[in-house]
Amino acid sequence: MADESGPGRVRQLRLVVEADDLEAAVAFYRDVLGMPEQESYDGDEGARVVILDAGRATLELSNPAQVRFIDRVETDGGRSDRLRVALEVDDAAAVADDLVGAGAELEASARETPWRSVNARLRGPAGLQLTLFQELDER
Repeated sequence: MADESGPGRVRQLRLVVEADDLEAAVAFYRDVLGMPEQESYDGDEGARVVILDAGRATLELSNPAQVRFIDRVETDGGRSDRLRVALEVDDAAAVADDLVGAGAELEASARETPWRSVNARLRGPAGLQLTLFQELDER
C-alpha cells in the first residue's frame, strides 16, 4: 500500500491522444464536456497541441476478470478497450445526452453499478472510449 503521508514521485498523469481532427476534438472535450484549456502550443509544419485540464487524475489497473465484470455491469454486452478514459461528472445521464448531441456514439446508457455510481459509456472524438461516472455516495 502507498504511503498516504506525502506526495508520490509522479506529479501529473497526462493522457496523450493523437486526433486527426484536432479542432473537432478540442471543441468536443473543451466546449461540450467542459475541460478548460490549460495551455496550447503551435510548432513547425502545422504542429499543434492543446492541453485540457481534467481535474484530478488516477491510474486504474484491472485484471481481465475485473474488466469482464465491469463490462457486464456497465454495458449490454459491450467490451472495454484496452485503454478507456473514465471521467467523473455530476450527472452521468445528462452529460451523456449532451455528448451524444455533440456527436459521441452511445455505447451503454447510464446505469447504477454495484459500487454506487451511475456509469454511461460512449465513443468520443479521436476514437476514445469514455466512461462517465457519477458517485452516489460522498467520498
